[in-house]
Amino acid sequence: MIRIVETSPGGLAIDLTGKKAGRGTYVCPNQDCRDRLSRKNLSAAFKKNLNEEDVARLKKSLEDSVDFP
Repeated sequence: MIRIVETSPGGLAIDLTGKKAGRGTYVCPNQDCRDRLSRKNLSAAFKKNLNEEDVARLKKSLEDSVDFP
């Protein structure tokens, strides 16, 4: 599982170590799970209103840092 954590300025980051402090959620390491990430489900997980730019940035970061099968 890949952890996504809320950073202090309010952004989202990938936590490959699973040890960063802050509210986090997990996504399974396959393409279907990454494609199902949406503003709605991430906003619910982090209990804050995210915009589409935050989600797009996170998806790009996931694509760059994790090899999805």
